[in-house]
Amino acid sequence: MRAIDKKVQINIPFTMLWDKYSDEFLKRGLNPEIGIDAAALERFTRQEFADMAAQLLSRGLTITVHGPFMDMSAGSPDPVIRAATRHRFEQLLDLIPLFKPKTVVCHAGYEWKRYGYVKEDWLKNCINIWHWLGGSIKAAGGRLMLENVFEEEPEDIQILFEHLVEQDVGFCLDTGHQAVFSRASLTTWLNSLGRYLGQLHLHDNRGRQDEHMALGWGRIDFETFFKQLKSMMKAPPVITLEPHEEESLEPSLAYLEKIWPWE
Repeated sequence: MRAIDKKVQINIPFTMLWDKYSDEFLKRGLNPEIGIDAAALERFTRQEFADMAAQLLSRGLTITVHGPFMDMSAGSPDPVIRAATRHRFEQLLDLIPLFKPKTVVCHAGYEWKRYGYVKEDWLKNCINIWHWLGGSIKAAGGRLMLENVFEEEPEDIQILFEHLVEQDVGFCLDTGHQAVFSRASLTTWLNSLGRYLGQLHLHDNRGRQDEHMALGWGRIDFETFFKQLKSMMKAPPVITLEPHEEESLEPSLAYLEKIWPWE
């Protein structure tokens, strides 16, 4: 095992972890970021989640969690949609004591094409849900992280973090999403939201699609990015690799090991 293997999280949907990859994570000692989506919440019992969590924690692994995101809308102007979103988050919260995650990542969810004309209401609704969820996760010993996806610039969501300081809600910067969907540079995102930065989601692409390629296979300048990050942070944030293909994992780990700037 390389030292870098213990310094990062590896994204894995719970269903895939259960069906195929649990032995590999346990044998190699890989720290998982477990994606808990609607399909997993519908399929598995609480006892099955507990059994998997116990296996991982017994090996001393650090766990982070990615919450459900498909069709979720914490800021929706429709109260029925917000209620459905909250229901999924309530199911997620019920599992937090089992996995004891260091962080729980959720999508911030702002899209100006959908919510630009109701942004004030969207922000109010979001802050209410993230206030509740962030406070609940903090009380359980973890930290809620809000991730950029379709946001075009950091100002789209900066106000969320400004209103959620008490809940210690942090920013999860997704480099692949920024490269495809944002008009602002990585440097701009770091300068604007660096004080809230608590986690990174790392994957590469060629700037046109959210391809989730191995680091170094696309156009993102990770070496410069990490130098900037090192100048801002004495210790690394939580770092998650998000390979969508099995063959992307090892090249990403090898690349990250070469550019890792911290001791």
